[in-house]
Amino acid sequence: MRLRYSIFRVLLIFFVLAISSGLQAVDTRQIDQVRSKGVLDSGDFQIIDDFFAEAVQELVSTEDFTSIAKIRSIILLRSSSQTNSAATQYSEQFSESAYNRISDAFRQAQGLASEEQKSRVIVNLLILVDNLEDLKTVDLAREWLDDDNKAIRYWAVHCMTNSGITEQLNSGTAANSRLASEIVGQLKGLVEGNSAEIISLMAEFAGGVQIAEGEELLLQIADMRIGKYLDWTVDYELVDGRILELLYEKVSSAGLSSKPALGQRFGQLYSCVFQRYVKGRDFLGERHREHLASVLVEAEKSLISRILGRPQLVIRKAIEQDDYMGLLAEHSRLLGDRTRPGQVPLKLNFDYGRNTDGSKRIAPPDLPEPAEIE
Repeated sequence: MRLRYSIFRVLLIFFVLAISSGLQAVDTRQIDQVRSKGVLDSGDFQIIDDFFAEAVQELVSTEDFTSIAKIRSIILLRSSSQTNSAATQYSEQFSESAYNRISDAFRQAQGLASEEQKSRVIVNLLILVDNLEDLKTVDLAREWLDDDNKAIRYWAVHCMTNSGITEQLNSGTAANSRLASEIVGQLKGLVEGNSAEIISLMAEFAGGVQIAEGEELLLQIADMRIGKYLDWTVDYELVDGRILELLYEKVSSAGLSSKPALGQRFGQLYSCVFQRYVKGRDFLGERHREHLASVLVEAEKSLISRILGRPQLVIRKAIEQDDYMGLLAEHSRLLGDRTRPGQVPLKLNFDYGRNTDGSKRIAPPDLPEPAEIE
């Protein structure tokens, strides 16, 4: 259920932007000497800054993908001191130089006449920021979060949501918690209208960051996906397998006041996948049906079996046998219908909201009959 193939498509956009060009070698002799020193002085700090300035300039001017990757590797290999005594001095200066020199490079990129060249440079710089996993430098990605170029948007979001950044934000300091809240606030404004690949990055971050706003973002993402199922505009259903996993992981965490809301979205989203597979059997293309089947089967194996405390194979067998009535019966048993609550809501202690008379709704919303599918 991972987004390997879609992420490959995004990366392919970047590959297309990279065309052959020569590579001028970045001089690493002085920076390597600085890395081996036990105490640094102002001259050493200047060497660090000069190294980063030269390396970033090479990154901006080079167009060959292989050469660009080598430059990034050269930078990353020299991101820390080789001695414990100078580690703090070195890392602070390296971070400062990274921020300043990459800032300069972004401004330089904005002045390029060719949109293709501009996009290439910005993507390369964002990938460098992403690799650095530096809370100071990652701030530079913010201005690209709503860029018109999909590859730029993808890497900007990736910079701010990768696992290294998430781990640092979860360190428990007040400053990092504030930064996490700021990032979530920005991401909330990007949920509507973005691709499944980008939504997947945001969902992972929402599930991993340890602040209440992360749960709110995950609920918002689930609501957006549910809405797209209800109006038959959902794309790349595989992403919903991971969103279901993240919702379940949050529901399973102790002490969450939002458990009922998270459980409700879990039930609604899984129901949407069920109903789309059954109601869309004569309309949906093979790719959609394969993705839906994968989400249903994997969720049954890894999530429903855990919720109910025993292995579940009904969905898998029904899909293998094209048994749509069997699927609907299992949907009712697991998620509920108008006559009885489902096993999953009972186990996770949630309902689907309220009926007009104020009573609890025990069945998930019905998916409308499908409109014409392209």
